[in-house]
Amino acid sequence: MKWLSRTARRVLAVCAPIVLAAVVTVGCSSIDDRTGNTGKGSGPANAATVSGTDINDLLGQLVDAPEESMEGYSREKFPHWDTNKTEHGFGPDFAQYSKCTSRDVMMLRDATGSVKLDPKTCELTVGKGGGWQDQYGVMDSKTGKLKPYKFITDPAGVDAEHIVPLAEAWRSGANKRDEDTRRRIANDAVNLIASDPSANRSKGDQDAANYLPPGKFRCGYLEHYVKIKVKYALNVDPAEHTALRNAVADCVSRGEFK
Repeated sequence: MKWLSRTARRVLAVCAPIVLAAVVTVGCSSIDDRTGNTGKGSGPANAATVSGTDINDLLGQLVDAPEESMEGYSREKFPHWDTNKTEHGFGPDFAQYSKCTSRDVMMLRDATGSVKLDPKTCELTVGKGGGWQDQYGVMDSKTGKLKPYKFITDPAGVDAEHIVPLAEAWRSGANKRDEDTRRRIANDAVNLIASDPSANRSKGDQDAANYLPPGKFRCGYLEHYVKIKVKYALNVDPAEHTALRNAVADCVSRGEFK
C-alpha cells in the first residue's frame, strides 16, 4: 500500500476494524499456562483485560492534537534495551532477571512451551515444543485472507514489537519529553510484545489510524495502545482518535472487553 497517500491509508484504516470483523474471526483467545518458563511467564496479554466502560474511560482521557514532525528523531533518543527494572512493569515473577534486558524478559514472558532464560548469562534456551506464537496475523494480499499464524522457535527470528511505535511516540509528544521518559516508553512491559517479523514490518511506525492487527490480537492491542498513550500523555490526532473509537466499539459489540 505504499502507493496510497497517507490520507487514503487513514480513511481505509478507520473503516478496517468493522470490515475485517466480518471477514476474519478476531476473538482474543486466552493463553495456555507457561509452565516451561523459569520466569513463570503467563504469555503475552492477547486478550483484552478491561471492561467496555474502562476502555471508554481511557479513550476519554486521550488528548487530541495534530501530529508533530519527525524532525530530530532517532531511535537512540529512546534508550533501549534497558535492564529489567521494577518500573518497567514485568512484575515480581521476573525480578530474578534484573541483569537481563527488557527485551530478554519480554521474550520469556511471551514464550510458550519449554523456554528458559538464564538469569546470570541472559541466554535464552528453547526446549522441545518451545517457541513464540504470533497473534498479530498477516493478510495475504492475493486472497485478502489471513495467512496461517507463525510459530517461531528461533529467538533470533522474533521481533520485539513496540505497540506504540517509537517514531509515533515522538510525533505524539515524546519529542518534548526528557530522555528518562522516552527510556520508559521504550522498555514498558505494556508496550512490548513478541511478534512475527512480517507482521511487525507491515505495521512499521504507523499509528492506529493506519494499522491495527488483522488477527487475534486486535482488541488486546487496542487496550495496550491506549494505555501507553494515556500513561505517557501522548497525543492522538483526530483520525487516530476516530479509528480507536471505531475499533473499540467493534470489540465492545463482540464482547471482547469484559
